[in-house]
Amino acid sequence: MKLFDYKRLILFFAGIVVLITFCFAYLLFFPNIAGKNGKDTFICIYDTDNYDSVIVKLQQKNMLRNKTSFDLAARLIDYPNNVKPGCYLLKHNMGNLRLLHRLKNYRQTPVHFTFNNLRTKEQFAERVAEQLEMDATALLLLLNNDSILNEYDFNKENVSAMFIPNTYEMYWDILPVRFLDKMHDEYKKFWNKKRCEKAAQTGLTPIEVIILASIVEEESNKRSEKPVIAGLYINRLIKGMPLQADPTVKFALGNFSLKRVYNVRSVDSPYNTYLYAGLPPGPIRIPSIESIEAVLNYDHHNYIFMCAKDDFSGGHAFSTNLAEHERNRAKYINALNERGIGVKNAISKDSLLIEE
Repeated sequence: MKLFDYKRLILFFAGIVVLITFCFAYLLFFPNIAGKNGKDTFICIYDTDNYDSVIVKLQQKNMLRNKTSFDLAARLIDYPNNVKPGCYLLKHNMGNLRLLHRLKNYRQTPVHFTFNNLRTKEQFAERVAEQLEMDATALLLLLNNDSILNEYDFNKENVSAMFIPNTYEMYWDILPVRFLDKMHDEYKKFWNKKRCEKAAQTGLTPIEVIILASIVEEESNKRSEKPVIAGLYINRLIKGMPLQADPTVKFALGNFSLKRVYNVRSVDSPYNTYLYAGLPPGPIRIPSIESIEAVLNYDHHNYIFMCAKDDFSGGHAFSTNLAEHERNRAKYINALNERGIGVKNAISKDSLLIEE
């Protein structure tokens, strides 16, 4: 064979090697993930998923530019036999090898868990289940288990106070007990030295602050009123007066849709602050940080009564004595009568009691 032929053969095989190397590099490293609108996204893999369902999920989100190259790369590193549950970040233009290395080696990316504007433990458990791979029923069992909650210095009545509405970073498949550990750690971070000192100045424990904040939040959605209402209830606590807060009766009845309640003293519940002095045994909702701060920084005044304003603005008229309160109450009654709104057995401290 001539030297010229050897050169051609060498160049041919060199070309083959270059081509194979390029294909191999393309298979493993070239961008194959296309995020929607060029943005990163997540894929959540459940315990029930297998390799085929992972492929389906990637295709349903139109993430794979080339399914064949992904499949070849996956089989090359034996990913089909090593599918692990979790929530994984898929970066736009990520290569096959980088993604598969993340999936196979269980390298999850923490997700953001957010909650606010919730009343009950049941609602909280459902919100958790919507955002994390957690069964709401399993979490509720823990939230009603005093032997477990006692380890966190809570009980099934006041455990809602442990959950401070905010956004938290955690792994998507976190176990229920580890979730409680995480939330308790965040609770302790929230109750720093400064807040604990303010709570002590009010004469309340952190849990009691949150219980009162839950009542304040149900009474008004006006930011400017919350510290005033908090101060009013603290005045009542100091004087040994019952709080007489309508929202606590609604909680006892399990019906927050009531515009007003009536015959409140017929509702025998520790949450009925008409019948039982002091704070109820637990929060009647999960209050916002704003409401908690309103209690910690309550307005110092002499108000002990409040009544809904007759202009129906949602605000309250505050008073220091019963006579003034009765005048405010009469104005509100007249406003209701003018609007043809029926009134029944008005015995509430702050407004007239009307039906749903």
